[in-house]
Amino acid sequence: MKFSTLSVAAALAASASAALDPVEVKGNAFFVGDKRFYIKGIDYQPGGSSKVVDPLADPKICNRDIKWFKDLGVNAVRIYTVDNSADHSECMKALDDAGIYLILDVNTPLISVNRAKPYESYNAAYLQHVFATIDTFKDYSNTLGFFAANEVINAKNNTNTAPVIKAVVRDMKEYIKNQAKRKIPVGYSAADVSENRYEMAQYFNCGPEEERIDMLGMNDYSWCGNSTYEESDYEAKVKAYGNYSIPIFLSEFGCNEIRHNAKGNPERPFTEIETLYSDKMTPVFSGGLVYEYSQESNDYGIVKIDGDSVSKFNGEFDIIKAAFAKANPQGDGGYKKDGKSSTCPARSNTWEGDGPIPGIVPRAKDYMKNGAGKPEGLSQQSTQEGDSHESGLDTIGNKDPKESDPDSNKSDSSSSGSSGSSSSASSSGSASGSASSASSTASGSSGSQNSAAANAPAAGVLAAAAIMAALL
Repeated sequence: MKFSTLSVAAALAASASAALDPVEVKGNAFFVGDKRFYIKGIDYQPGGSSKVVDPLADPKICNRDIKWFKDLGVNAVRIYTVDNSADHSECMKALDDAGIYLILDVNTPLISVNRAKPYESYNAAYLQHVFATIDTFKDYSNTLGFFAANEVINAKNNTNTAPVIKAVVRDMKEYIKNQAKRKIPVGYSAADVSENRYEMAQYFNCGPEEERIDMLGMNDYSWCGNSTYEESDYEAKVKAYGNYSIPIFLSEFGCNEIRHNAKGNPERPFTEIETLYSDKMTPVFSGGLVYEYSQESNDYGIVKIDGDSVSKFNGEFDIIKAAFAKANPQGDGGYKKDGKSSTCPARSNTWEGDGPIPGIVPRAKDYMKNGAGKPEGLSQQSTQEGDSHESGLDTIGNKDPKESDPDSNKSDSSSSGSSGSSSSASSSGSASGSASSASSTASGSSGSQNSAAANAPAAGVLAAAAIMAALL
C-alpha cells in the first residue's frame, strides 16, 4: 500500500492530536459513541462559490474564523472545495480543539460530474482527484463525512445524471474500505427539487449496500421568515421521509427571500432552528448547516470579512447563536435503528435516473489497491469534458470492477482541460450557494434560485403519495 508524504504527515498529525471521537452512522442517525449527534453547523466558503479558496490550507484564515465558530456554538462546518495537495493539519487540529467536525465536498468547480456529459466526466483523472482528496482527510477523526456530489440534479430534466453519481458513491465507499482505517460516511447533497426530491432520495438509498449513500444532505430553503412547521413543508417532508433508513440533515438552510424578523429588523429570524431540533423532526432529521458564514454577493452571510478582520453583518449571528444554544434534543430523539433501504423509483416524466451505472474505469482500479498517489491540487486540469483514454462510456453495463478489461476499447471523448467559465457552467457545483444566478441552471449552485422552487406551493408534495409510500 502506497502513501504520499502528505498523507503520512496528515495521519501522524491527526493521531497525535485527535480529541474528537469519530461520528458513526447507526440506523437513520449519527452517533458519537452511544450518544446521538445532531449537526449544528455552518457552511463555510469565504470568497463565495465564484472564488476557489481552501480555508483549511491557510492557518491564518482558519484561525481567524474558528474563534467565531466557537462563539456561534457550531459543531460542524461544510467546506465545498479544498486543495488536496496542501497541508491541512494545523487547521484540522484547530477545528478538533474547538469541537468541530468537517463535512467535505470532494469536488472542485472543474473536477466534478458534468451534467451535460455525465458519463464522459466520470473518468480516471476525476477519480484520482476524488481519492486523493479522501487520502488527505481520511485520517482525521473529526472528518464527519464526504459528499460525492452537490446538486448535480437540480431540475426535473437532468435526473439522467443519477447513475454516474451512484458510481462515484460506490467507488468512494470502496476506496475508503480499502485505504482508510475506519468507515467514513459518503453522501450526496441534494437540491430540493419539488418534482423529484422523493425519487432522488429513494434512488440513492436503493440497490446494493455498496452503491447506497450513507447520509443525505438536503439544501432546503423552504422555511422563509416566520414560517411554520406546516406552511414550510417541513411537516410533509418528515412524513415522506419517515422510514428513510439513513441520516438526513439540511446541508444548507436559511432562506433570504424574507429578511425581517417579528420586530421588522432586516435579518433572517431563523425560527426553523427551534423546530428542526424539536421532537417533531428529530425522529427523521439530524440537524443542519446554516447557509452561510461570510457575506458574499449572494447575500446569505452572517459576518463580513475584511482582510484579517471579521465583524457581524447584522443581528443574524446572535439569532443563530441563541437558537443553537437552546436546541438540545434529549435522548436518542426517536431515531430508527433498523430501517430498510428504499425501493428504486420507476421511470417517469420527472425521473429518468434508471440508466446504467458505469463500472469503475480500468485505470482507476489500481488506486483501490495502491492508493491514489500524488494529489495534483487545484492546478489539475478540468476532467469534465472526458478522458481521451477511458471514461464511464467504456464501462456501461459492466458494474463489476473485477470484470473490467484494461485493454478494452478506449473512449473517443475529448480530453480534459476546459477553461474555468465553460467548465464551471456545467459542473456539479462543488461550490454551492446562489453566487451566480446567471449560470445557476447549469452550475449546481444553490441558494436563491433553488429557494424559489422550494418555496413554491406544495403541489409536488401533495402529488407524491406513491413516492412517499415507497419511502415508507
